[in-house]
Amino acid sequence: MKLLVWLALSLSVAAPLNAADEIAASRRQDLQDLLTQDCGSCHGSTLRGGLGPALLPAELKGRSADDLATIILDGRPGTAMPPWRPLLTLPEAQWMAERLLEGIRE
Repeated sequence: MKLLVWLALSLSVAAPLNAADEIAASRRQDLQDLLTQDCGSCHGSTLRGGLGPALLPAELKGRSADDLATIILDGRPGTAMPPWRPLLTLPEAQWMAERLLEGIRE
């Protein structure tokens, strides 16, 4: 019995956190606002495209959250997409990417 308890506790400690687990609820709202306002200023207020491409799940199909997080953090050289790394952490960029892939719901 003690072995099972130890094993369960070990697995729960070792389980990786997803991006949302590492971000406070108040910061998530800030990131949501960033997506709709700052990203929306180039990608369109509904993220259907503008200066930048559409950021809807259908257009992002085949992209991973890690790939999108890298683009968010490092930008796209030669385009208007700026790097957000000075303002965002990797978990925050991953959270934003996950939101884009699942479709932003306010």
